[in-house]
Amino acid sequence: MALAILGTTVASAQMLPVAPGSTGKVLHVQGQVQVLKDEVPWAINVGDIVNPKQEIITGADGYAKIQVPDGSVFEIFPGSRATFRSNQGNMRELLDLWIGRVKVHIEKLNGQPNRNRINTPSAVISVRGTIFDVTVEDGDSTLVLVEEGQVAVQHALMPFGSEKLLNRGDYLRVYKSQPIADKSFDKGGTLQKMLKMAADIWVTMPRVGGGSSPLPAPGRGPVGLPGDTSAPAPPPAAPPPPPPGV
Repeated sequence: MALAILGTTVASAQMLPVAPGSTGKVLHVQGQVQVLKDEVPWAINVGDIVNPKQEIITGADGYAKIQVPDGSVFEIFPGSRATFRSNQGNMRELLDLWIGRVKVHIEKLNGQPNRNRINTPSAVISVRGTIFDVTVEDGDSTLVLVEEGQVAVQHALMPFGSEKLLNRGDYLRVYKSQPIADKSFDKGGTLQKMLKMAADIWVTMPRVGGGSSPLPAPGRGPVGLPGDTSAPAPPPAAPPPPPPGV
């Protein structure tokens, strides 16, 4: 009996349900975008669900917009790698961005602050309801730019330092090996305009040929990724052998 109970407990632990409200829904996708399922890359398509702890990877031409149940949205741009809700037990942990760029729009909850957090190798960005950009340029530095609202930024490896509050038009670069410096002000919105221009180019540019990513882009190359609805059809079967004597 004890062994039976133990076996049931282990089986239950291995099949933990996904917490309600913790998933993301793909609203838009372009180019090569995958999630890792058991370390295997799967192409994602509009309408697919992204589950907690899944890693999202975009190729050189990849872009996706993903919405969570509270209405908040994040966009992930080419050459990026991020883990969605790495801590399923904490709904405030939205993304761990390892490399690349995301733009996040956090919706308020009934007019109240909606606390979410973005982690990078060098920074922890706490948000309450705002629109902002986060770029991890080389794994060593993080650039945070606030378009609307306010975010608080702390050093990921030196948490003893005071957090920096960024308001609309402020930006801050955080280096792994250095304490956080004073924030800067984006006069005239130059940095914001540059990021928007880059985003518009990626989203609207014609898709000709494959990207430079080592994984084949959806619908291109000899083999599509698992889950790719635009993967090429398999080649036709070989014709039957001719009858004897022909």
